[in-house]
Amino acid sequence: MPLHRSDLPRPRGALAATAGAALVAGLLATPPALADGAGPELLGTASDLGVDVTPPQEVIDAGQTPISGRWLVEVEGDPTLRGGSATSAENSQKKVRERAAAASIPLEVQETFTSGWNGMSVAMDDADVEKLRAVSGVRAVYPVLEVPAPAPVDATPQDVNANDMTGVSQVQQVDGLNGQGVTVAVIDSGIDYNNPDLGGSGVNDETADFPGTRVVGGYDLVGDDYDASKGLAPVPDQYPDDCGGHGTHVAGIIGAHGEVIGVAPKVDLLSYRVFGCNGSSDTEIILEAMERAMEDGADVVNMSLGASFMTWQDYPTSQMSDLLSANGVTMVISAGNEGESGTFSSGSPGVSASAITVASVDNAVRQSPYGTAAGAPRAYSAASGAPQPPTSGELALVSAGAPDTDAARACDPSAVTPATGPGQALLIERGVCSFREKALAGEQAGYDAVILYDNQPGAVNPTVEGDPALTIPVVMLTQADGLALQEALAAGAVTWTWESDTTSLENETGGLVSDFSSYGLTAELQLKPDIAAPGGSIWSTLPLEEGGHGSMSGTSMAAPHVAGAAALLLQARPELSPQDVKTAMMNSADPLTWSLITDMGYLEPVHRQGAGLLNMVGAVHATTRVEQPSISLGEGEAGPKSVTLTVTNDSDVEKTYDVGVQDGIATGAPTSDPAFYDAPATFESSATTVTVPANGSADITVTIGEDFGEDGIIYGGWVTLTGADDDLVVPFAGLSGDYQALAAFDDMGMDLPTLGASTGDGYIGFVREDGHTYTMKNGDVPYLVYGFAYPVERVEITAYEVGNKGKLKNVNPSVGTIVAEDHLGRSPEPEIWTWDGSYALKNDKSKFVKDGEYVLEMKVLRALGDPKNPAHWDTYTSPTFTVKYSEKPKPGSH
Repeated sequence: MPLHRSDLPRPRGALAATAGAALVAGLLATPPALADGAGPELLGTASDLGVDVTPPQEVIDAGQTPISGRWLVEVEGDPTLRGGSATSAENSQKKVRERAAAASIPLEVQETFTSGWNGMSVAMDDADVEKLRAVSGVRAVYPVLEVPAPAPVDATPQDVNANDMTGVSQVQQVDGLNGQGVTVAVIDSGIDYNNPDLGGSGVNDETADFPGTRVVGGYDLVGDDYDASKGLAPVPDQYPDDCGGHGTHVAGIIGAHGEVIGVAPKVDLLSYRVFGCNGSSDTEIILEAMERAMEDGADVVNMSLGASFMTWQDYPTSQMSDLLSANGVTMVISAGNEGESGTFSSGSPGVSASAITVASVDNAVRQSPYGTAAGAPRAYSAASGAPQPPTSGELALVSAGAPDTDAARACDPSAVTPATGPGQALLIERGVCSFREKALAGEQAGYDAVILYDNQPGAVNPTVEGDPALTIPVVMLTQADGLALQEALAAGAVTWTWESDTTSLENETGGLVSDFSSYGLTAELQLKPDIAAPGGSIWSTLPLEEGGHGSMSGTSMAAPHVAGAAALLLQARPELSPQDVKTAMMNSADPLTWSLITDMGYLEPVHRQGAGLLNMVGAVHATTRVEQPSISLGEGEAGPKSVTLTVTNDSDVEKTYDVGVQDGIATGAPTSDPAFYDAPATFESSATTVTVPANGSADITVTIGEDFGEDGIIYGGWVTLTGADDDLVVPFAGLSGDYQALAAFDDMGMDLPTLGASTGDGYIGFVREDGHTYTMKNGDVPYLVYGFAYPVERVEITAYEVGNKGKLKNVNPSVGTIVAEDHLGRSPEPEIWTWDGSYALKNDKSKFVKDGEYVLEMKVLRALGDPKNPAHWDTYTSPTFTVKYSEKPKPGSH
């Protein structure tokens, strides 16, 4: 069996009770001490600095989720895009199928790939995977991963200023760039090509307007009802319309021309639908969409999707991305929305080495609905799960309590002062308990509305969803507006008036990296993301049935901004390769202020923003470039790394640059609640200036490292070239000390790993002592509950029978392990592996262990570790347990 999460029971309940204590322990834990003397300065952990660190039990759906019985089989031989032939690739696949049949490995081929990746997607018994890996001609076997439909982070504030933030408006207006002649593919939930902003007629009919003047091609690979999580089969058709909304919103950011003006309003769009109306997709379908986009002539591909926490760059979707880039397609991929879950939280295909991976920045200005109170407009976000706020009417405002008190937070419903009559709204401060609990307290106390306000700067879009549903409107104000109303209430009565239109206001976190934007690095310690763009509260197109226009947030919205920008660059300079496009954007980007402490001159961690905010004026007009757009230093155990940078000047004038360095904030353990450090790198340059001749090149060598005396701190910054007319940056990142010195297991505050057992009511309890007995029926089987603090190279699980005097005997000596799997990501939540007592022999026959006493052993090879070095392995051995079947298992029943 592969290392799949168990469907039943889930690790909620029993784990959740412990997870609460784990979170408290995490808040009190001290980050690792550093060596004496000058070194990194600890600035606090994410939770210390106000980040709502996501507890493990709240990210159940965030991580990579393998689909049982579905596998991607990579075979020997190059695909056509790497110089191979389709015939050779097909023959290689045929030989593997024949050898698998000869080895009694039943498999059913679902799809074959020969263009960007040489392999097959197959349906097969999970127990046969290890045997298939040993078949001659098989290069690798990967699980098919479920890819959740990207969920917008919020739904109401509207931004119409993103193009101004990145200089897109300027190159549109001054340079006349609009993307004409460039084709951008959107792999997503489809595009509503009926929307007039996207070339449609305004009539909702999926058979009309396609192909059209703007959405010129594409394909629906799945159909409306497809949902990978439910095992529903795709039903492809020729109309890649959108009933989910996400893909239409993405397409509008790229190229809308109407009420919304996209980044490249004259591009041709291709739509590849990989999501149904609801639910998830999978990597097999996404691979097929990527191949189709290449074959249909896309110049740029936007992928606002991914399998979070799958940070290994050899996963097939990342490999395919690299192949498309190598064949002239500029790949633009979102970094992911797991920033509150800590480092190593991006995913595939965004970790692709050649792709432009995009982080999200909050917008400088946004549009918002508002009410009037205390003589000023008060912009708000309407909470999802509550009735829409009215557009007229007045309410008397009542404070739940003085700011920063328990009363103000209204977490104890019995302590909330009841309304004295109809026509009142309760003002409540954010913090301690959920938005829903606060709203329910106000509703139960008889108020006609609840007006929440933030306890820190920023814009928040709350949810109060649940059963029963709220019956009163709930809205959220900024911290500044909430405190202003508290002050006004302290002086006298305040009336809240609902307004019908919207107001423009400055965003308090504008120009800062969005709190949801994911962190790198990749598992191989390569720098990701590459660049940042506006992704918070973006106003764009929606399907006609959803109103035609609306707002969403996420790195899903930042990526299409960069995809549209790539189209503008290709229009201006058609000769650019995908690497050239990436280099132009990264060289000219502007590093961003750290979002958690904004007034001390610190810069956001480079492994969260990449080169910085997209600067299209610089990217379009630059005549000088650094050929290497970023530097990945790897681990620091071997000492500083020297890199030679080639600076090329395409102008007719000699240029001189001062060479320098800027440092970003560093992060350390724990990965789920990172500690932040002011930790400058060591930096030396072969020269303090570099002069680049007209139409020529010059080299400069930089040597970068660290002297922290501690393992596992991710540090980085920017090599800077400052000239009279332009500035260039090259971001760099590395990990201090020895990567393999970092323990792979994460106890998650629950003392994991541990043996588990069903409690009989859908939960899993922890088994810490010897002697537990399993009946091996109705879920009463052994579970291993574990978590990984970092990506891991390999996992092996072995079962041993406990004999006389405690002697251990491997139950499967011909194979050695029950299961083994390579390249797994960091765990955002507790993982569960279930054993039904079966194992596959070398001859493919399955057996069950007999009644008796056993232990399970889980061995984990740390990332990039040497399998021959015992110090690079972490091992957990379970307590001794008893297997006593209530019914004798039947062969093949697993």
